[in-house]
Amino acid sequence: MKRILLCCGTGVATSTVVNKKLAEELKKRGHGGDFTITQCKAAEVPGQSSNYDLCVSTIPGSFKCECPLIVATGIILNRGVEEIYNNIEKALWGE
Repeated sequence: MKRILLCCGTGVATSTVVNKKLAEELKKRGHGGDFTITQCKAAEVPGQSSNYDLCVSTIPGSFKCECPLIVATGIILNRGVEEIYNNIEKALWGE
């Protein structure tokens, strides 16, 4: 089971939108049941990230992260979405 930490500025707004889109895409790619997503505030990443396989952020990473970090602002902006999903999948499952 892969653990994804999903953060935005407040842990509520954009991370909720990305959570839904990311979960749908990973299920569509055959990973349903193979991952969990936990939302948090960017300020919480340094203290929580060591317990996760990947951090996905909707804001540029100006914080310390103890696991691989992918900035996924493009999912909100609908820019480079396929590449972001591919990078997330590769980071988690090496595919």
